[in-house]
Amino acid sequence: MPPAPAGLDGITADHAPASEPARRLLLTPASQIRMRPVAWTWTDRIPSGALTVIPGREGIGKSLTLAWLTAQITRGVLPGRHHGTPRPVIYAATEDSWSQTIGPRLFAAGADLDMVYRVDVQHDGGFDQLTLPRDCTALGREITRLGVALLAADPLLSLIHSGIDTHRDRDLRTALEPLVNMADRTGCAVVGLAHFNKSSSADALNLITGSRAFSAVARAVIAIARDDEAGDGSCVMSQAKNNLGPLDLPSLRYVVESVEISTDEGPAFVGKLTITGESDRSVNDILGEGAGAEGDDRSERDDAAAWLRDWLTEQGGEATRTDVLKAARAEGIAERTLRRAKTRAGVTTTREGFPARTLWQLTVRDDNPPARPVRPQSGQSGHVPEAGRTGRTAAPLAGQTELPHFPSPH
Repeated sequence: MPPAPAGLDGITADHAPASEPARRLLLTPASQIRMRPVAWTWTDRIPSGALTVIPGREGIGKSLTLAWLTAQITRGVLPGRHHGTPRPVIYAATEDSWSQTIGPRLFAAGADLDMVYRVDVQHDGGFDQLTLPRDCTALGREITRLGVALLAADPLLSLIHSGIDTHRDRDLRTALEPLVNMADRTGCAVVGLAHFNKSSSADALNLITGSRAFSAVARAVIAIARDDEAGDGSCVMSQAKNNLGPLDLPSLRYVVESVEISTDEGPAFVGKLTITGESDRSVNDILGEGAGAEGDDRSERDDAAAWLRDWLTEQGGEATRTDVLKAARAEGIAERTLRRAKTRAGVTTTREGFPARTLWQLTVRDDNPPARPVRPQSGQSGHVPEAGRTGRTAAPLAGQTELPHFPSPH
């Protein structure tokens, strides 16, 4: 009897593993697949039903960014599909205390705490943390039951099963692909924090710690970095990847302020993220400087900042971007140098009119210096130490006068 023909994988039917379950191909015509538009949890930045990663260095407010997003969604004020309709959030955090850190941050950000759910897993009479991919099915059921709009993972790496090598692309995909499939089924946005590694690169995607699968599987990446050239401790967030929407979105600038909240055991002091507007400098600009990219030196930026302040003052404090760049070229100032000097000069940008035009506005005067925000210290992930007791007090939510108690699951 002749041997069975070999398959495409080179294994004959006689030698196929006996324990392997039967597999059958299912072919579906494209005409049978319903087409649909992309839905956005945050318009053009965070897609619904997909994974978004937010990477950055330690101590620049990544966790505060996630708290800000949670507050926006639970209050229904984030531009996107849920605007005007507050929705629940599942917040999976493994590195910080809920009572001392996460709860206070969410409260300070203005989140509706009744709509934020901590997630724990009951296991063998005790409690365990959420683990991927093992808990994806149960997680999807709860997301559907509650109508959850956002799964916040702080950080995403800590939710991956310990037996998975997160530095091997194929291994990591065994955890991430079930997660994105669950997100697609439920329409829930998954946003996970990630860390930058210690390498020097101007590409945020190359700096994400672990396998390249983190950025490959994610449909969107929003990178953040501190802008040391700004002189006010502010940070920048930029769209580093956007498979489902535009990539040329304006970068946003934010500051971290120290705020005081009341608890039943006395005042607590935490950081609060405030977005101050658009930024002409992107995260790639900032990373490029750190990677030794060529460009203007500090003296050139100082000269450009001084010129920009003087020129805008002569124009009554504001001018269109087109006029600013034209005047700068006449003075021999490169556009790159001018953009990097803008924040140092105390200049902000706004868009107005139709068709839209960008205005450069002088907002900082020598006789009215800006209040310097508290910068999160390295290793504190945005937490502001008690030394910042001069910070303003966070307004309590309606009907709420103090931070509620977050009991331990144990």
